[in-house]
Amino acid sequence: MSRPFLKMNGLGNDFVVVEARTAPFAPSAEEVRAIASRERGIGCDQLVSIEPSGKADAKVRFWNADGDEVGACGNASRCVGWLLMEASGADQAVMETQGGLLVASRAGDKVVSVDMGEPGLDWRQIPLAEEMDTRGIELQVGPIDDPILHTPGCVSMGNPHVVFFVPDAEAAPVAQVGPMIEHHRLFPEGVNVGFAQIVARDRIRLKVWERGAGLTRACGTGACAALVAAARRGLTDRKATLVLDGGELVVEWRESDGHVIMTGAAEVEFTGTLP
Repeated sequence: MSRPFLKMNGLGNDFVVVEARTAPFAPSAEEVRAIASRERGIGCDQLVSIEPSGKADAKVRFWNADGDEVGACGNASRCVGWLLMEASGADQAVMETQGGLLVASRAGDKVVSVDMGEPGLDWRQIPLAEEMDTRGIELQVGPIDDPILHTPGCVSMGNPHVVFFVPDAEAAPVAQVGPMIEHHRLFPEGVNVGFAQIVARDRIRLKVWERGAGLTRACGTGACAALVAAARRGLTDRKATLVLDGGELVVEWRESDGHVIMTGAAEVEFTGTLP
């Protein structure tokens, strides 16, 4: 049976979104990799399915391009939230994910805000292999007496993130350091690796090496994690614009309830059917 899909992107971070509310969808890791392949498949950073839910408008599942299922994807959540609101005509949509319930709201024409919930800041929530202060963990890259990167912050946004603060994001060794840190022994579930340059108290330039996907044009949960990590160290205010390769996201770590709100664009590229 053929199955309809939408190719979507949030700031260039692209997804194949599959409709699975009428028929079950349980792709193997090999099938995910085949769909995600830019040479032989449709090509995407993540595969996403929209499924029935008993406690939300829909259940949403995410797979990275390497075939592993993950608990959260911020940019994909914005895209799916927009789809659900377009279908219902409502200004809000609730999504059930492995990381919990997410609420999407209209913020403009194809602009969506998603309440990503509270960040996980305890070392067990990341998770780390051993107890550490997640404001700045004991990890460095380079010579012991002169490391090129050190003391990153750690945040869980439903998926694990480590954030290095760098003087120049454009010069950061993302492709060299990213895969090494992604599989470091400190992170038993792997980790997304952010390289954040503080431009001003309300502006951060960010590059992210995504767990299971590599360097992408934007990472929504990575932007949320970078803002939280920076604000915890007093480097920025609790609301800032995150400048990624694919565009800009506005992220606020709300003081009233501790929730992280991410706002940005959602775009449909094309539609098709899976064989």
